Amino acid sequence: MNSAAPSRPIRELGIPVKSISWVRLHPGRTADARPSLLATMGQNNGGCFVLDIDVETGHCRKYASNLPHAEFPISAIRSLRTGILWVGSAWCGHLHRFDPAHPERGFEDLGEIDPGNVTFPTGIAEAPDGRLYIGGSPGCTLTRYDPTTGEFTRFGRLDPVDKYLYPLAGDDGTIAAQVKTMTFRMVAFDPMTGEHRQVGPILEEPTGKSERYEFFKGDDGYLYLDSYAGAFQIRGREAIPVTTLPPPMAGVHATYKHSYQVDLPLPDGTVARFADAANFMYRRIAFAPVGGGAAGREITLDWEGDGTEIFLLHLGPDRRLYGSSMLPEHLWSCDLDGANMVDHGQVSLAGGEAYSMCNYGDKLAVASYPATRLSLYDPAQPYCFGTGPGSNPLDVGRADGASTRPHAMITTPDGKLWVGSAADYGLWHGTLAWFDPATAARGTFRELMPDATPFVLLWLEDRQRILIGFISETGTGTTVRLERGAFGLWDPATQHMDYLGDFGDADLVDVCSLICAGDGLVYAISGRNPRLVTHYGAKPAPTRLLLVDPAERRVIAAAPLPEEWGPLPFESGHILRADDDGTIYGATTQTVFRLKPGTVETEVVARITDGDLTVMGPVTAGALYFATNWRVRSVGLR
Repeated sequence: MNSAAPSRPIRELGIPVKSISWVRLHPGRTADARPSLLATMGQNNGGCFVLDIDVETGHCRKYASNLPHAEFPISAIRSLRTGILWVGSAWCGHLHRFDPAHPERGFEDLGEIDPGNVTFPTGIAEAPDGRLYIGGSPGCTLTRYDPTTGEFTRFGRLDPVDKYLYPLAGDDGTIAAQVKTMTFRMVAFDPMTGEHRQVGPILEEPTGKSERYEFFKGDDGYLYLDSYAGAFQIRGREAIPVTTLPPPMAGVHATYKHSYQVDLPLPDGTVARFADAANFMYRRIAFAPVGGGAAGREITLDWEGDGTEIFLLHLGPDRRLYGSSMLPEHLWSCDLDGANMVDHGQVSLAGGEAYSMCNYGDKLAVASYPATRLSLYDPAQPYCFGTGPGSNPLDVGRADGASTRPHAMITTPDGKLWVGSAADYGLWHGTLAWFDPATAARGTFRELMPDATPFVLLWLEDRQRILIGFISETGTGTTVRLERGAFGLWDPATQHMDYLGDFGDADLVDVCSLICAGDGLVYAISGRNPRLVTHYGAKPAPTRLLLVDPAERRVIAAAPLPEEWGPLPFESGHILRADDDGTIYGATTQTVFRLKPGTVETEVVARITDGDLTVMGPVTAGALYFATNWRVRSVGLR
């Protein structure tokens, strides 16, 4: 194993997407009683920020967090009493304040909400005494912040299993929260003693079910639960049955939404809404009377973004580079030298990011998170996203009703697309689904390997089988139950799993990458997706290169990848790629290596500098294309 590497220059191709996510509008008043409109927006490069919007011209004053990893304003409320804006940021789990009466203070960082337990602040509620109650994930924690003293009081976990907690505060002093996602349940909290207890009905395994379970603050100031088991007022530490429910209070966002109730008016009596929110642009605000009616005037905002994380890179059927940004999902493309870089915009109703892409003929298929939505795109036709006839890309809907993260997608000779996905929030066991673009027919198979997810797929022409690499991802929002994944051999003709196991490799962990090695053999990577360690409770594991014989169902040879090469990319372990001449390369976050054919011997060919490789892209024409966060880059390999 050669660890030396020649000095190879890295080429910067550009920043293709400068969009934003987790967007909310926050109406209110200025200190001199004029209409005031704030917005919170999230981005990767530079972190989340607040806009103070001139409601007449659309001019924006931007106040950035300038805090590493404070990327998304996950929870954000504007006090109905003081006009102060409170924000909880992910992934650093900090609380922030913006006071429009004192803009000179900027977007203030008030510190960590609950160190070690909160990276994703799920919700903020303001109690009558002005103190804030903040829900946190992954610890399902509740924290109180006192603005008068600047002190945090951390009450810890309110549920032993679930990860998400969404609090609300009643005007009578009641503090309650909804626990999600494995079950839906209500917890009432005593702010004097710190004690809490479950109240009201529980909804077991809520994902995919139609039963009502809506927690909200009414316009009378009390907290309510509208559920399949009846309506309840949450008062103190009791759930009291009621026969009627008030409307939700305007300005208090629901526990599962990113925005305020839509009819929260400005002080001048109009309602402000983004006119282009459906396609994730957030440039145009329309003003209309309360209650609907014809829209009045419209303004265009002049904010500038700094860079959106790249989630996926793919070589399209027209030999252009395609990719997806992350939160929001935009499809972008460029030539291999970076020229003609275009942010096409919306590619799916999902809005998260494209987890996988696949060429079928001269067209491109895109599988997106959340909900594993499939989109079909013809690069030779004009770009016009939609869901009906003539749309391009065309969103054809979900691959199935149980999955959400479509990690892998391939096409088989019969023209079908096959998608391997992680289960949806609150569900267990990944899915293997198929879709026929010619007929729109589809089907799905679940629990091929219980408590695991099909992470990589490879069509074996000589075996007429799909080789599946399983990882120990149990389901979104869950905790890992297995210590290792497996190989699977799936017969698409009979829809039967011929084999499920470790091919005799006692040290197999998760199967993170697959690629044909020639002569019926396959290269695989055994390792651990770092996301499972960070968010799902999995144990770290070494990364190994395997040479596999699927016909004999055994691992022929194995070798570790040196730790000094760096870990696998955080979100995806698809690190093995073939050049046009058949040479196979791999990459970790810091190192590019070449495989000696028919062996597990490797040679370092390049080092990644000025930022880690965060997304592995294609290898073509002697160059590797990859992303470092929001930057698209390439490095020559020959």
